[in-house]
Amino acid sequence: MSKVRVRFAPSPTGALHIGGVRTALYNYLFAKKMGGTMILRIEDTDQTRYVEGAEEYIMNSLKWCGFEPDESPEKGGEYAPYRQSERKEMYMQYAQQLVDEGNAYYAFDTSEELEAMRERLKAARVASPQYNAITRMQMKNSLTLPEDEVKEKLTSGEPYVIRLKVPRKEEVRIYDIVRGWVMVHSAVLDDKVLMKSDGMPTYHLANVVDDHLMKITHVIRGEEWLPSAPCHVLLYKYLGWEATMPQFAHLPLLLKPDGNGKLSKRDAEKHGFPIFPLEWVEHNTGATVDGFREKGYLPEAMVNFLALLGWSPGNNTELFSFDELVETFSLDRIGKSGVKFDINKAKWFNEHYLRLKSNAELVEFLKADLDKNLVEYNVSKLPLIVDELKERATFPQDFWTNGSYFFIRPLSYDEKTIQKKWSTAVAEVLGQFETRLDAISDFEAAKIKEVFSATVEESGMNFGAIMQPLRVALTGMSSGSDLMILMEILGKKEVSERIKIALKTIKPVEV
Repeated sequence: MSKVRVRFAPSPTGALHIGGVRTALYNYLFAKKMGGTMILRIEDTDQTRYVEGAEEYIMNSLKWCGFEPDESPEKGGEYAPYRQSERKEMYMQYAQQLVDEGNAYYAFDTSEELEAMRERLKAARVASPQYNAITRMQMKNSLTLPEDEVKEKLTSGEPYVIRLKVPRKEEVRIYDIVRGWVMVHSAVLDDKVLMKSDGMPTYHLANVVDDHLMKITHVIRGEEWLPSAPCHVLLYKYLGWEATMPQFAHLPLLLKPDGNGKLSKRDAEKHGFPIFPLEWVEHNTGATVDGFREKGYLPEAMVNFLALLGWSPGNNTELFSFDELVETFSLDRIGKSGVKFDINKAKWFNEHYLRLKSNAELVEFLKADLDKNLVEYNVSKLPLIVDELKERATFPQDFWTNGSYFFIRPLSYDEKTIQKKWSTAVAEVLGQFETRLDAISDFEAAKIKEVFSATVEESGMNFGAIMQPLRVALTGMSSGSDLMILMEILGKKEVSERIKIALKTIKPVEV
């Protein structure tokens, strides 16, 4: 068997959809599992849809995810160039070969004539109007025009396209690693355009030619390309490349969270999660759209999450390092059915990988947010703070949003707790506790707890009745990190000041 070579071949027409990232990941995992090569090929034959910056965005997205192709426009390689627009000159010879051998033809129809044909078919109640083995014989092409007229049109420079001549009655068989044998009757296929009037190939011709010339052994792509596969199989056959035709694996769709239909940008926005890996600026509006990175998702969490959206290891294992994914991955364990995009599962993975990070790494996340918000801090206390907060953090930014009270005194106090628990008696106990703080020589959690417990016991009140009001006094909130550790980190002077301010600010409610 030839050395495995796979390709990820996106079009630079905008930001890379998260489904495209999964396709790239599956290609990469399979290539590495088999000791093979993954290439990145930019399929930019449709210049009208080209978006500036999209190619760089694709490459940056793969880098962020932690897997880069072995060959690409950026890295080069033996089969360069890796942009189809730079390979333009080589496609026409194959299109011409197809024409010369009777497997393709020139079509001179104008856009108005094509529209008239579609309207005619609609009026005749044809369900899917298309240019095919039947309708082509009523159109303006080299199959219906005299040979001398065809030559004259070509010589005069009249615009034309080259179309695949799909046989009228033939079963096209495709073996798909995921789906098994797929059979399509040629009667339902249209005569795909192979070369456009601007001299650029369409995806159908270009991807077949490039896959052959780049010695691609496996085409792993989304399910949306399955309807095009019969056309590609015919091209391999007509070009004489059947013996080296790659194996196909069409991946299941990523579905909306409710499972009804394909996941789209609008669905993601509706449910409040990203659809792109990185931040993207819409070229037509200038609007900035946050990606998974900007929302705080870690690349290792996203890779683990995406790997399991369609592929199963065959057991209940969910957590995989990248090396473990490579070792375990196989195409025959990819399912056929669409997969719900469960963002809560992605968050679960993120929590796991966030907690695997060292406190030193977590401190860097917190420092970035503190600096961004122009907040002063004691560097030596940051490891203690992240250690206290990490079990309740889902995203890196949670260390700041959930723990801002470590750095900023409360500007308001939880009203529900005040109404329910802040009585004159509670305020008195808190005042007594504050006066005893100065006597604590080693201001650390265990010592603080001793003094607090003694104060509450002497008051005759319930321990739990004082805890939440104390928390509100210190943080403004009704829940959060361990109170004793919080006080140790804040320090004696700050704890004393916060309790004093709360006692002056909060009016007791008799409960």
